[in-house]
Parts: sequence; C-alpha cells; structure tokens
Amino acid sequence: MTGWESWSYLATLLAGLGCMALMDRRWRLAFWADAPRATVVVLAGMAVFVAWDLAALHLDLYRPGEGTAMTGIQVAAGLPLEELFFIGFLSYLTLVLHRLVDTRLATRLVRRRPEGAGAEGTGAGGRRAVERRAAGDQPAGRRREHR
Repeated sequence: MTGWESWSYLATLLAGLGCMALMDRRWRLAFWADAPRATVVVLAGMAVFVAWDLAALHLDLYRPGEGTAMTGIQVAAGLPLEELFFIGFLSYLTLVLHRLVDTRLATRLVRRRPEGAGAEGTGAGGRRAVERRAAGDQPAGRRREHR
C-alpha cells in the first residue's frame, strides 16, 4: 500500500508525542524541568523495552503483524519502526504521569499541612523544599499557580 495510510500509525504516535511535549512544557514536568535527567530516564526505559522486544522475537514468542497503517520499515528483523516510537511514547508518558502525580500530590500535602507544622525550611523534608518541588523547581519569584 502506498500513500498516507501506510504512515497513519506513525503520524498518530508523533501527534501523541507532540501533545505529551506540550503538557510537559506547560507544567515543566520532565524535559522542561531537567532535560538531561529526563533524557536518561526515557532512553533507559526505551533500552529495557527494546531489549525485551528483541528477546521475545529471538525466542519466537510473538511475531509482529502486518497492518495497512504501518510503514513497513523494519529497524531489525521483526522490529518495525513504529515500535521504537511507541516505546519512546510509553517511556515519556510514564515519566510525565509520574511527575504530574508527584507534583500534584506534593502540592496537596503542602496545602493541607497546618501552619507551623513541621520544620519549615529545613532539609529535604521541610515545607519550602516541598513547595519548590511542587512548583516545578522554579525560583520563588517565578512560581505558577496550579489549577
């Protein structure tokens, strides 16, 4: 099959990655908060899943199907190009969701803590540290209000 239909799955994955990047940018969750760390985490996740896929293919546990929405480009024997983008999307999604839940939970905990409770401004467990983390590690003057 030729035409755009054979690229539709890859285009959908790229659109999903783009939307994830917009969320990441809006709330500074992963790459916009700490790009080197996010890169390592996403690449590590991708390495694990690609190794998993290659091992399963080698052991003949599954065979990739052929679909009309696939480009037909193989990165390795039985490993379609789209699989790499899907694994990248899955790793990025997991990181963004983890950071989103982590920052939202930290924000709620800070809001519920009564004034004077805990050691304010001391150590990693201090209130100011939690507030900085919830605000996306931004300087005090640049904090955004989470809604």
